[in-house]
Amino acid sequence: MPISALEAAHRAASDLEMVAWVDRDDQLLGGLPRQQLRERGLIGRGTFILLFNSAGELCVHQRTLSKALYPGFWDVAAGGMVGVEESYAESAARELAEELGVSGIPLTPHERFYFEGEQNHLWCAVFSAVWDGPLQVQPEEVQQACFMPVDEALRLSEQQPYCPDSLDALKRYLAQINTL
Repeated sequence: MPISALEAAHRAASDLEMVAWVDRDDQLLGGLPRQQLRERGLIGRGTFILLFNSAGELCVHQRTLSKALYPGFWDVAAGGMVGVEESYAESAARELAEELGVSGIPLTPHERFYFEGEQNHLWCAVFSAVWDGPLQVQPEEVQQACFMPVDEALRLSEQQPYCPDSLDALKRYLAQINTL
């Protein structure tokens, strides 16, 4: 399936976006264009927002094919890179509004952790929220989205390509709430 001109333009702008560049201790070193951070294998900051409905189902979405990382993969969290001038919380609110059209709701902060994958190195901040309204996906980033039981999302992640970083965030979140 070809990438639309809108997706291609969005991807080009995204690659130039200035994002937070940090060290292994999550200390800010400055800002770099997203593509440069990725190509040089440097560490950035990212947010993961686990969006649930009041029935406890998790919002899962499929990424567009134009995404630089994990194109076409399923994702268990909204989120993205933290801008150089943003806090984790500001980034989380912005990303949730951009990707899923959800805004004006409280975001509960959870842990921060370091994720190192083949293609990305991130300090991650995990948030959760509850939303029963409609989803308005950003077509340049999200192909489709739906709510499903958490167990179903985890089962499907063993059969289909899922983003490993957000899957790690979900599993860490579940371990944390199961120990409370």
